[in-house]
Amino acid sequence: MQQSNFNDFPIIRIDESPTETRVHIVEHGIEVPASGVGEPAFRPFAPALCNAIFAATGKRIRTLPIGGRVA
Repeated sequence: MQQSNFNDFPIIRIDESPTETRVHIVEHGIEVPASGVGEPAFRPFAPALCNAIFAATGKRIRTLPIGGRVA
């Protein structure tokens, strides 16, 4: 497999992704704080942010990336 960079890497779209995500946090057995459990929430972040902007401003975001102006 060859890949020049992420610009030509096929990323799965949200409508192609599984409808259910199961996460199991496994104890690691060492005395350090747990980390790295925020990834499952990454997928719905953009729609949630767009809905929050709509709730605050009444303006819908229809394209990504989200810029400094709400159109």
